[in-house]
Formats: sequence, C-alpha cells, structure tokens
Amino acid sequence: QVQFVESGGGLVQPGGSLRLSCAASRNTRGIYAMGWYRQAPGKQREWVALIYTGGTTDYADSVKGRFTISRDNAKNTVYLQMNSLQPEDTDVYFCNFVGHPKQKNFWGQGTQDIVSS
Repeated sequence: QVQFVESGGGLVQPGGSLRLSCAASRNTRGIYAMGWYRQAPGKQREWVALIYTGGTTDYADSVKGRFTISRDNAKNTVYLQMNSLQPEDTDVYFCNFVGHPKQKNFWGQGTQDIVSS
C-alpha cells in the first residue's frame, strides 16, 4: 500500500509557473513509472507526464516543452515544474503509478491549479 500527497497548486496568471510536489509514503522505485495526471470538472482524468526510476521521461503533447517532471528517490518525491501556464491547464493535478494494477486504490486528493488573469 502507498499514499500520495500532492501539493504546490495555486492561482497563477497566464504565462506563469508552478511547481507541484508529490510525496509518497514509501519508496516508489521499481518497474512502474511515476506519473502526473490532471482532471477538470466533468472530464476524465488524463495523463500528463511520467518518469521511470532511472530518469527516463515522457510527456503528453499538450504539455511537451512547458512541463518538466523529476524525482528525488531519496525523498520519495516526484515533482512537476509547470511553465508557460495557460487557462486550459486549470485542473486538479494528481500523481500515481503508471500502469500499476492497483492504481485505482492509490489516488490522493490532488492539488488544484488555477490559471487565470
């Protein structure tokens, strides 16, 4: 079992930046990548970015070049640096394993990001 606690969201103007953090209750190193997801009210949750234990990353096309995912394995923490934010980035952001068979059991509360002038 694992618990994820997301933080770092807030209100930011278009073009601004935020850095999200995801603290895990235990070591998340292993065969499953860690990912960031986001969800707007009334919409399905969508994948944003992932990072493997070794550091390999991948991004959704909508955030490529603007968002950077990183991890500190010693702190069991994953980060999402979000730059050049736009109103369409307004969502609740979550972290979780990618592709884990028990992923649905691990969703946390998320952190709200609002991009508005």
